[in-house]
Amino acid sequence: MNFRPFRFTVSLALLAGLPLAVAAPLAPAYAQQAAEAAPTPSLSAKDDWLYAGTDIPRDAGWQFGTLPNGLRYAVRNNGSPPGQVSIRVRIDAGSLMERDSERGFAHFLEHLSFRGSRLLGDGDTKRIWQRLGAAFGSDTNASTTPTSTVYKLDLPSATAAGLDEGMKTLAAMIEAPNLDAKTIDSERGVVLSELRENAGPQARVSDAIHEHVFAGQLLADRVPIGTEQSLGAATPAGLAAFHQRWYRPDTAVVAIAGDGDPAVFARLIAKYFGDWKATGARPTPPDFGDPQTGLPIAKVISEPTQPNIVTLNYLRPWRPVTDSVAYTQTLYHDFIALRIVNRRLEQRARAGGSYVLAQVGEDSVSRSAMVTSVNILPAPATDWAAALKDVRGVIADALANPPSQAEIDREYDEMDVVMTREVENAQNQPGTELVDDLLNSVDIGETVSDPGHHRVMFRSSRPLATPQHMLAVIQKLFSGDVVRAFVSQTTPPEPGTEARLAKLVTEPVAADGSARSVARTVTVADLPALGRAGRIVERSTIPVLNLQTLKLANGISALVFDNDVEPDKIRVRVRFGGGRRAMSPTEPNLLWTGDSALVQSGIGKLDLRDLESLMTGRLLGMGFDVTDGAFEFSAETNSADFADQLRLIAAKLDHPGWDDAPVKRTRVVELTSFDSSTGSPSAVLDRFLASELHPGDLRFASPDRAQVDRLTPKAFRRFWAPKLAAGPVEVMIFGDLSKVDQDKLLAETFGALKPRSAPLAGDGTPLSFPKPDPVPTVLRHSGDANQAAAMIAWKTSGGLDDIREARQLDVLAEIFNDRLFDRLRAAQGASYSPSVGSNWPRDFSGGGYIMAASLVRPQDVDAFYGYARDIARELMATPVSADELNRTITPLKEMIYRASSSNAFFMNELEGASSDPRNLAALRSYVTDTESATPAVIQKLARKYLANDGWSMVVLPKDVALSSVWTAPTQPMLVAGDAESARPTAVQALPEGR
Repeated sequence: MNFRPFRFTVSLALLAGLPLAVAAPLAPAYAQQAAEAAPTPSLSAKDDWLYAGTDIPRDAGWQFGTLPNGLRYAVRNNGSPPGQVSIRVRIDAGSLMERDSERGFAHFLEHLSFRGSRLLGDGDTKRIWQRLGAAFGSDTNASTTPTSTVYKLDLPSATAAGLDEGMKTLAAMIEAPNLDAKTIDSERGVVLSELRENAGPQARVSDAIHEHVFAGQLLADRVPIGTEQSLGAATPAGLAAFHQRWYRPDTAVVAIAGDGDPAVFARLIAKYFGDWKATGARPTPPDFGDPQTGLPIAKVISEPTQPNIVTLNYLRPWRPVTDSVAYTQTLYHDFIALRIVNRRLEQRARAGGSYVLAQVGEDSVSRSAMVTSVNILPAPATDWAAALKDVRGVIADALANPPSQAEIDREYDEMDVVMTREVENAQNQPGTELVDDLLNSVDIGETVSDPGHHRVMFRSSRPLATPQHMLAVIQKLFSGDVVRAFVSQTTPPEPGTEARLAKLVTEPVAADGSARSVARTVTVADLPALGRAGRIVERSTIPVLNLQTLKLANGISALVFDNDVEPDKIRVRVRFGGGRRAMSPTEPNLLWTGDSALVQSGIGKLDLRDLESLMTGRLLGMGFDVTDGAFEFSAETNSADFADQLRLIAAKLDHPGWDDAPVKRTRVVELTSFDSSTGSPSAVLDRFLASELHPGDLRFASPDRAQVDRLTPKAFRRFWAPKLAAGPVEVMIFGDLSKVDQDKLLAETFGALKPRSAPLAGDGTPLSFPKPDPVPTVLRHSGDANQAAAMIAWKTSGGLDDIREARQLDVLAEIFNDRLFDRLRAAQGASYSPSVGSNWPRDFSGGGYIMAASLVRPQDVDAFYGYARDIARELMATPVSADELNRTITPLKEMIYRASSSNAFFMNELEGASSDPRNLAALRSYVTDTESATPAVIQKLARKYLANDGWSMVVLPKDVALSSVWTAPTQPMLVAGDAESARPTAVQALPEGR
């Protein structure tokens, strides 16, 4: 086993003054115990069932076997994250296997399996996972697709006893879930809530596309969620019949990857799945059908709250393949061809005109069709027909003329960098990805190989990718006996619109070669020159982490963490200015434009296209983010490109470019979003929640349509130029620095910048938070009448000085979340997605909050507030039990330990540490702060922060009055009442909100 990934976890444990919490690999003694308890299964190369008939190079990490009852399995050792074991069980049963009366049953069974089994009562499964350190919903989950159901369990710090308990529980819930009427009726509400919460304008568009594109095939009306009618009619006998038919060992595959002995994993599979018996013969899946000719080509619908979209689809029959090197090479050629076409479409969009975005993709859809799809977002106020014509023109040129060798080489160079990165970082590939990749391959009848073999096959495909060959590949991608086009528009379609669409997608169109990539050679030498190299004037070292803080003569600081956890990978983050904290809350801003336009505006005289040429075939990049405490440029690079990566970002700060095109495009893209910003409760929250939580603070407000419409390149430059030039700079360099001289390169790049002026400071106003009010603020959505959202938030605090309290509030919020889940979802079925979280801003001294929120039906709004306030009163009145606290803290600690095996964790936690040592102190105390949340502490925090009405907000349909769904509370929060206290029934006359 490779122990290098332990390095960070050991460091964090030392910082916390704690013994190492990550479990050692499963001991040989346990393997012997497992062997005595179960028959010894096959683990020989003779049983490589995944590789039957293929010449694909085998991934030697996997070992395969088949139990006597027909269950297949694959196991491997994997030390990332350290101590974790990832388990997946795939059942070859999805929505396509359902009969008409069973629509949604595969997904319903997935839900029911987590409720209980022959071994456990309702809800006990979740509590077992929590005691083992697995967070419900992230470490334990499942997914249902048209072709399969996959159960997922990630056990952190998997001890021998914990793994045994986890496997026993998982096997029981899959083989024999509780299917009694009471459990089914309770979970029925949850599934119906999920159906309701996922519905709405966006879902209607998606469903309409699906039904039209796959018309005539089983896939057209087999959405995994099912229908209200079929779910409402589901009975214990019906669900049991589906389970008996499809849940059987010969339809199951178990995959395990984790920090332990594969032989132990195999013996556990045999121990807990070996006695699983099937009834009758294995069922034959229904005929999914081929794409149907002779059906309408075009479909047009109207969704007023959704932006205009156009999709064009070319369908070919799906057929099973024998995976091979030659077949894999064809997949690589398809991928390169799509990248060439997409780059041209992107260039055409950047130039402005009829469409904002257009992208081509190919997919093998649910073993039903091979589909090449073209998705188009027309520019606002543009006829979708013009956008479709322009996109088809770019594609027509690709179909008529071979791509240049330079275009092909560019895409191969780009992808070779990505694949090399995967090879170099293979030891850190998480077990979750390994098991998921393997089961995805099982689903489509293909194989897996390791990153090194993938790169060899990719490179072997390159000599075959001549211009003429790639022309044939593009022509194949856009061929098909079935063509389906779809338009969603904001206005009702006029008569003849579908006939017009059908004509537009079938008639010849003139080839448009204007977007063809022109060979442009740009190097780092073309970047604007920096000043004379500076020097390092201060240095300090933190020995435990081998962390250095440096100060350059011009005042710029650096934080350097040299480690080899990610071989030859270096993360760079440059934090400058003061972010939101240094801005006035009352002055209008253009913060919302930074992510989409600042990097794209170029450097000096080099535009985005020049920068892309410079980066081709190299591990260079530049992302941008606005945070509370700073603006940030970030990138991931390697030792070969590290020097140029530093120079690239330094040049951006010193000589920013101001290309107009990205700003104009940002304006157009933002304008398209307004059509969908009120289409559902979730859309309303995405756009307006932050501004409601911080009333009057323009730093958190989304722009309105008029503000977006006024955006100009001149205004963009006027806002951002001072931000790039002012304020402190912290350069964070975390990764494998064994092959670079970071001191010299820092001095030559960031040390060469002019001394920075003081940042533009705000007025020092703390973050605002709405006053407690028992009457909810009301926002409106224009979507479905059966959808609403409700939330309640209590003000807390913020800042680094009270970071222990922040971690303790995380524990309080998780306990609150678990109780709300049990009542609102598990017991009442009123919501699929209740959640509670604590937000504690580190860069402000206040403005934090605990918030409970959920999507609900309007008639369940009152129940949500009743449960939330009941739980708050309970937490104030009675200390939590030791078991409940342990079930909360254990998964939180495991999350910390797993996260601490990556550079990203340390980089996030140590932001600002070069100037503020409190960040390092906060890192040192992360675990102990979390563990300090005793029952008495939790009760004290509840009484401190939850003893008021809180601030609440509800998002209602436009025609639903608040007074019809909400009852004014009569019991003040300061009084700790009984959890089962009677709810008030009087309805008061209430003012209506927006």
